[in-house]
Amino acid sequence: MSATAVLDLLDRSRESLIDARHETTVDRRYQIAHLAALRAGAAVLAARSRPSARVRGMVTVWDLVPALAPELAEWSAVFARCASRRGRVSAREADDLLRDAERFLELVAHSLTR
Repeated sequence: MSATAVLDLLDRSRESLIDARHETTVDRRYQIAHLAALRAGAAVLAARSRPSARVRGMVTVWDLVPALAPELAEWSAVFARCASRRGRVSAREADDLLRDAERFLELVAHSLTR
């Protein structure tokens, strides 16, 4: 994928983080923060995947990131657990996820610019 597409995903992740910071509804803040992390993860896939790689069955960004960026495997596990979360979340959980997504974006941006 093109460098422009990767940068676009990183920019969209940043925009989602800004939206999440300003969101007053806890559940929505959690969802938007997770979306920001997904977009950062998608940037990793866009930058490092090979067109010839075939994946069978249903997989998520969090399934694929560790294979392409082993240094981000622990983060993938964190966000995979968040994706499966259903129901109401506490303000602390939403704020923690927002901070985690911010840190993840920093790490992704750094790893892609080395």
